[in-house]
Amino acid sequence: MKVGITYNRVIVAVQGVSLKVPQNAIVALLGTNGAGKTTAVRAVSGFLLVDDAQIEKGSIRFASRAILGLPPQHVARLGIVLVPERRKIFETMTVADNLRIGRGEKAQTADREARMQRLLEVFPALAKRQGQIAGYLSGGERQMLAISHALLCDPKLLLVDELSLGLAPHLVRDLMQQVRELRETSGISVLLIEQDATSALGIADYGYIMEGGRIVYEGSAEKLRSHQDVQEFYLGSGDSARASYRDVKQYRRSRRWWG
Repeated sequence: MKVGITYNRVIVAVQGVSLKVPQNAIVALLGTNGAGKTTAVRAVSGFLLVDDAQIEKGSIRFASRAILGLPPQHVARLGIVLVPERRKIFETMTVADNLRIGRGEKAQTADREARMQRLLEVFPALAKRQGQIAGYLSGGERQMLAISHALLCDPKLLLVDELSLGLAPHLVRDLMQQVRELRETSGISVLLIEQDATSALGIADYGYIMEGGRIVYEGSAEKLRSHQDVQEFYLGSGDSARASYRDVKQYRRSRRWWG
């Protein structure tokens, strides 16, 4: 994708963002709250159409096909499925009913049952709670259910928005490892939209850092983990990790950023 996006034709949210997700890769899109990450991924998934936003220029392609402007249901049929932030699930239904809706009735019975079994092996906590009302699940279990719901759509590209939001560090580590396992067993591609750079770069192959609606740095996960500025402002090392975002911006003005 390479796009520029505005809201209400006035507020510029994304400026010339260019990124790609290779087949069978995990790519991290990192940045602080308000950097434009979610806007960019909603443009890919088609949900930006309901946000009173306009893609002013650029293109979005998937498997050599132009998908810019397609509605979400058409994008999903092509194999791009979004796991939105804050774990959207059907809270008044059981875990089993949530999964039943996710797998759909049009798929062949043997195929959907096989996918269900694979997911329950990856997320054994869900296997134990199939009869439980989803609204009573823990935060980590809700995230597992939201991911499972998306995976039952048989995606080729999985978009995961803020996997770590509101979860304890040990749950985030477990979920990240489960995402990596899913990539290895199913061959899907994954775009992780994250504020938790440490966790995301722990499983990603490649990463982009976004600020103020722009990509300010990109590289392999190893390259990002070893970059001094990334370490200071995103990975929690050094005194600058305790600075506020305003302090970081002032620091950036005082010297050449990403030098």
